[in-house]
Amino acid sequence: MIFVVAEDLIPDSKLEEHPHLGTWGVMLGFVAMMVLDIALG
Repeated sequence: MIFVVAEDLIPDSKLEEHPHLGTWGVMLGFVAMMVLDIALG
């Protein structure tokens, strides 16, 4: 779901060589945020 939202709402993050790099960055950032939220409670 996060992939679809980031892919559709952030069209400027698409680079010519790697079109999904920005979307994967958003997903990894979200996962890191959730891990830190659980770890630091």
